[in-house]
Amino acid sequence: MERRETKYLNPYLAGFLLGLTLLAAMYFSGRGLGASGTPKRVIAAAAHVIMPETTENAKVFAGYFADGKGPLSDWLVFEVLGMIIGAFISGVLAGRLTWRVEHSPKITSQRRLWLALIGGALFGIGSQFGRGCTSGAALSGMASFATSGFIAVAFIFGTGYAVAWFFRKNWI
Repeated sequence: MERRETKYLNPYLAGFLLGLTLLAAMYFSGRGLGASGTPKRVIAAAAHVIMPETTENAKVFAGYFADGKGPLSDWLVFEVLGMIIGAFISGVLAGRLTWRVEHSPKITSQRRLWLALIGGALFGIGSQFGRGCTSGAALSGMASFATSGFIAVAFIFGTGYAVAWFFRKNWI
């Protein structure tokens, strides 16, 4: 099996830069980082195009239209767009942008994609039950010394370790 050298940012530098980004977000916006609100805002905007009156009156979406700006004007939407564009640029500059699916030799590309889709969907649903995603709970919660942030991180990593054994054949 051939092993390629990949170019990644030093993890200590990346962590430091992420901390500065979080500090800047809290200073300038008064809020921490998080991404789970963006899909809901995109869904609200799409639903508003199809059935505007129903969407504006729906309890779950009404708050997005209260200010008259619409759900896509929130800075979190631009944060997620920036992450997508930044990831693309990083992949191009480091020569990592390819159309292949990395996976264990024990599984197929199709299985890897299905597992990623299912895992992402479960994580998205969990973020709605938890009223926020891991970046909001871990980064912003722990940075503000919120007890809930520390508890969330303990359960996120604890659950990951607890179930990893059952799924290990899909990546090693």
